[in-house]
Amino acid sequence: MSMPGRSWLLSPLHVAALATGSKSFRDNPIIGSPGLNQRGLHVGRMRLAARMAARRRARLAASVSADDAAAFARDGYVEKRDFLPPSVFAAMRREVMERAAPARDMIQGDTVTRRIALDRRYLRDRPALRAVVEGPEWLGLVRYAGASALEPLNYVQTIFSHVRPGAPDPQTRLHADTFHATVKAWLFLTDVEADGGPLTYVPGSHILTPRRLAWEKRASVAAARNPDFQAARGSPRIAPAELRRLGYRPPHAFAVPANTLVVADTLGFHARGFSARPTTRVEIWAYGRRNPFLPWLGFDPAALPLVKGNAIPLSWAADDLKTRLGLGRNPWHPVGDVRPDAWPEPAP
Repeated sequence: MSMPGRSWLLSPLHVAALATGSKSFRDNPIIGSPGLNQRGLHVGRMRLAARMAARRRARLAASVSADDAAAFARDGYVEKRDFLPPSVFAAMRREVMERAAPARDMIQGDTVTRRIALDRRYLRDRPALRAVVEGPEWLGLVRYAGASALEPLNYVQTIFSHVRPGAPDPQTRLHADTFHATVKAWLFLTDVEADGGPLTYVPGSHILTPRRLAWEKRASVAAARNPDFQAARGSPRIAPAELRRLGYRPPHAFAVPANTLVVADTLGFHARGFSARPTTRVEIWAYGRRNPFLPWLGFDPAALPLVKGNAIPLSWAADDLKTRLGLGRNPWHPVGDVRPDAWPEPAP
């Protein structure tokens, strides 16, 4: 395996990254090594991470019902319609939808994603919402799917489709987020129609079957040179015909009414469905990802006293600083205080 001079200097860090959730084939010459991946490096990391996740989930079994655990084991997700009592959902929805808050937008193709952080300040005077995202059912399902007693990052998220002329939204391609168990959750505040950009998930694709591992091995050998930026960074894309060859079930689109919760392991293949027209989808959205090789459940840095409730603003501030220093580019642009469903301003 040959590496350029600078990579040799960084090689101890590249090796150490193997014991973390680092996934980029393009940025790490060891993770992306065709020779090592032909010998099984990538699929070996996947197998080990899956075994560790199974052990941690077994210790979290008491946090979910037997029915939810069975659905998750079969499908890779749990769907719960009428998640909240109607009066609780109505109160929570008013707290979110009727008031403006600091937001950030990201443009991908013809789509804008808006996020409002559910940080300590935002939740301070929104008791109904705070009770939901700090409640045992929400946390139990998110932590079980994420195979860790993690502190999820919670947002109000809005998907605005067909905002401007542009390439198709890249999130509409079926993909896995990374090589190990990772959780995302969606509590929809608006009805989602079948042609309105629904969340789509391939049931059972969180299971590492022999066919899936063979596909992952083939993909990993060439991944560092993949022209698809996201795939080269460790989030593989898959075509519908390939899904059929892997033996998975057809993708399931969550065309669901408001007050439906979906919690999924995004090791499974998923996407944002196509939208036939300009649409607005609003949800409470949670995300959690930790080092997949940790044997313990807790000790999440996001739960530290000075960080808990402020992890998202701190992360955004760090990304802004990197941008100012020329060390990167933060795709999330502040748009001021806006309501979640306020249509984005035209791009300059």
